[in-house]
This record gives sequence, C-alpha cells and structure tokens, in this order.
Amino acid sequence: MNTSEHHRLRVGSAPDSWGVWFPQDDEQTPWHRFLDEVAEAGYEWIELGPYGYLPTDPQQLRDELAARNLTLSAGTCFTAFHRGDVWQETWEHVSQVAGLTTALGAEHLVVIPEMWRDPATGEQLEDRALGDGSWRALGTGIDRLAKALHEEYGVRMQFHPHADSHVDTQQHVERFLEITDPDLVTLCLDTGHIAYCGGDNLALIEKYPERIGYLHLKQVDPQVLSGVQDEDLPFGPAVRRGVMCEPPNGVPDLAPIIAAAAVLDADMFAIVEQDLYPVHPDVPLPIARRTRDYLTRCGTAPAR
Repeated sequence: MNTSEHHRLRVGSAPDSWGVWFPQDDEQTPWHRFLDEVAEAGYEWIELGPYGYLPTDPQQLRDELAARNLTLSAGTCFTAFHRGDVWQETWEHVSQVAGLTTALGAEHLVVIPEMWRDPATGEQLEDRALGDGSWRALGTGIDRLAKALHEEYGVRMQFHPHADSHVDTQQHVERFLEITDPDLVTLCLDTGHIAYCGGDNLALIEKYPERIGYLHLKQVDPQVLSGVQDEDLPFGPAVRRGVMCEPPNGVPDLAPIIAAAAVLDADMFAIVEQDLYPVHPDVPLPIARRTRDYLTRCGTAPAR
C-alpha cells in the first residue's frame, strides 16, 4: 500500500483504550499513568475522556501534556435532548467541557447521546425507541448546541452514534443526519459502534461524505457480537465479554475506512478507542503499541 496517499491522518488514542469510562473509579488506570503510557505507545494526540478524569485546571493539564509531547484533539460529553427541555443543565456541563477543550487549543467536541440502558449495569432506563416528537426534540437540541458551541467557543460538534443509544443503527444514524443541520453537525464515525449495530461504515462515508468530520477507530469481535445479539446483552456486559477487540482481529477492516476518510480530509483525526472497561492496568499499553503499529501499516502516519 502506498502510505503517502493518506499518511496525514492525525492518529491518537483516548482514555477509553485504558479502560476509562468515568471521571473517578477505583478500577480505572490513574490519569498520570494513562498519559505516560499513551505517549510511550507513540501517540501524539489524545481526547479528554470523561470530564474530570484528567486535570480540569487548564494550566496543569497543558503542562502535563507538554511534558509528554501530547496534544488534545477533542473533549467529550453526553447529551439527552430527546428528553425535551434539558438545555440549561446540558449547557452548564457542556460549556465546562468546551471551555477546557478550547483552553488546550482543541477545536472539536465529541457529543454522545445518553443511552437507554445504563452503560455499567445494563439496567433499562428508558424506552428503546423514540417517537417522532422525541426525534424532533433531539434534532432541535443538537442543532442549537452545535450553533452555541461554534459561536461561543469556536469548536465543531462531532456527534457520536453509540450502541444502546437511540442513534445506533444505520437507519437511525441516517435519520439523525436528515433532521440536523449539515452546516453545523458532523459525525464522529465510530467504526466499532457502527459495526456493533449492524451498520456499514464505508456506505455512510460514501453517502454522506460532507457529514464525516472525525473518526473513532475500533473493531468488533464478530463471534462475541453474535452471542451478544442472541442474548440482547447490554453494552457494558458486552464490553466485559470482549466484544470490542484489538485490531486486526475483528471487523470492520480499518484500512479502506482510513483511505476513504483521508480522501475527505487528510488532516482528519483518527482516535483509537477499544472499550476495555474494566481492565487490568498492565493490559492497555501492549495493545496500544500493537494497534499503533497496525494503523501505520494501514497507511496512517508512522509512529514517532
């Protein structure tokens, strides 16, 4: 493969690949160890992860990243606009994340829809499907948030379809794209979540090229996924079973996705996220190294 064609994709990793799902959790890798190891694995870009996991003081975080030659690509937050009038509490939280994100020089905010099943316990919290009114509320709320983020902070929203959320399957992702403003809202295309929910990453890139603004790279173990689907297993227990696996051991094939995304924008971020919660602290670093080497072979920039 001629890697020069799309070597500029900006490859990074995220706390998720070190088993981090929550701001604080005794089972998670300490933040300073995550930063040490993500740099040691050869990555130059990271995401914030759950707000409060990494230091929230901008100067402290800036110093910690600079000491390891790391740069922030994006912040991350959850929203639940399908529930209706939730603007005040949503903006209070999102503006905190956006403020820290921009203070570190990043220009993207990954927005994930709240899940209808608890991500840790699997408890059902809401109806599985949205009615038309809830879809309208979701689209209106996301457009309003994207506009506010752009005007107040100069950041671009990257909406992240997610398993066990209401924007999960190919049909639901396409419906979401149809009801939101293409000038404001683009996707964080998470290759693992799309595959987990039966979607086709390449088809989405081909059909909606202008709506792909950011990548999360991960793979699904098809054998584990088959059992998850048969049992209707919630996402948290599915992750503990190993449904998100180390590349190149699963699906989708990442090389053609990387090539297709690079045609759209050779400077696009491609952030590795494996979903490993919970995980022994000695496990993530070797996986991160091997994954970085694999992505280099797929045509991304060589590890430093």
